Amino acid sequence: MTKLLLVEDEASIAEGLTITLEAEGFEVAWVKDGLEAVPTWERVRPDLVVLDLMLPGMSGTEICRTLRARSDVPIIMLTARDAEVDRVVGLELGADDYLTKPFSTRELVARIRAILRRAPIQEIAGEEAPVEVGGVRVDRARHEVQVDGAAVDLPPKEFELLAYLVEHAGRVLTRDRLIDEIWGSDYVGDTKTLDVHVRRLRTRVEADPHEPRRIQTVRGVGYRFADA
Repeated sequence: MTKLLLVEDEASIAEGLTITLEAEGFEVAWVKDGLEAVPTWERVRPDLVVLDLMLPGMSGTEICRTLRARSDVPIIMLTARDAEVDRVVGLELGADDYLTKPFSTRELVARIRAILRRAPIQEIAGEEAPVEVGGVRVDRARHEVQVDGAAVDLPPKEFELLAYLVEHAGRVLTRDRLIDEIWGSDYVGDTKTLDVHVRRLRTRVEADPHEPRRIQTVRGVGYRFADA
């Protein structure tokens, strides 16, 4: 059974989510204090974490930073705020997706399933040979990336996005296509998620992220990885 860790301090929300998620076939471990999140993650080793941003004891952003330093576990961040900066901060810390309260449990379940469905695809794609373009080498089998010979650690979604861009080097990839391929065709979020992941990738693969030469923006269309 797929295990989820729910970190949410509002009991009414957490209880409702737990009932719904368990009815959908998930095993849910719930903690309401931020200080309990990391120890519970270490004990449960969930397949995915649903993490509130505002928590007592330890903030969701700090928990996200700590988990990402130790694991590639997928993280969906919840926030009661509607400010773009909160969403961007969560994504830049390594969260895979976000939802702004209030949200429907159906939407949360859809996003959880969309993220989890990517794992089998990664395993199949992992049989492919490494690909190297313009000094960037991606090895799906080993989940490794090298930039100009130096190893670079990437969280899951950034790895998938970079791998797909490199494997299609020279081609213009639309924003919709990238969202479908990396987040799934049933993804219901906006394209800010893609933009943030591209921005994070540029800090890792570009000599000057403000003047990118590898991951190029094609205005009004999408992105292209330079093939030379």
